[in-house]
Amino acid sequence: MKATVEQLAKIGIFASLNRTELERLQEHTAIRTYRQGEVVMYEGDRIPEKLYTLLSGSLRVAKTAAAGKETILRTLFQGDIFAAPALLGNGIAPATVTAETDVQVLTTEREVLLAALRENPEIALRILAVFNQRLQQLHETVHGLVSERAIVRLARFIHYFAVEQGTKIADNSVCLEKRFPYYQIARSIGITYEECVRLFKKLKPFVSYSRGGKIIVLDWEKLEDIASGDEID
Repeated sequence: MKATVEQLAKIGIFASLNRTELERLQEHTAIRTYRQGEVVMYEGDRIPEKLYTLLSGSLRVAKTAAAGKETILRTLFQGDIFAAPALLGNGIAPATVTAETDVQVLTTEREVLLAALRENPEIALRILAVFNQRLQQLHETVHGLVSERAIVRLARFIHYFAVEQGTKIADNSVCLEKRFPYYQIARSIGITYEECVRLFKKLKPFVSYSRGGKIIVLDWEKLEDIASGDEID
């Protein structure tokens, strides 16, 4: 199934294209649905030369060490592009990408995209901006794993997803829209499952965690202070 012009227009990197340009691109797109838990690509796979964009749902990007330990690098959401080596590199998947929910993934043929880039260089700038942001996030993650206390990394994780993915008001408190099981948080910030449970108990006066991964921020100002490196009183 091909993407519609309307679907392409909603993707950030294509925002500068007019309808004629979008229609030209549309002919060289494909949409594939993956069910929750299904692997989109495995680390080390050779992947086709295409631009990969998440149309709906969420994807987990993870790497597995030689010893078998999995580290979650990031979570992708609607509109995110991924699998950069397929477009700009050696065509080898740098990580395993798994559907956290039912998802739709849009692919756009590389050669057609390059033609669009020649006509509209702003697309390239938008793509570079996305990948530059990813590099900065990776730098911050590595720096945090080396130098920041685990509770600071946890507070930053909660704060990041509250800001990036939204919140809602529940019982006069701020509740994260997305739910996170302990194991996912632990693998995202480089700690064990047991330490993750212990840290949430330490954050209990400021953050509530309940079954199913529901996170409620009880004291937003204190969460920001901890994320900035302040000690808990």
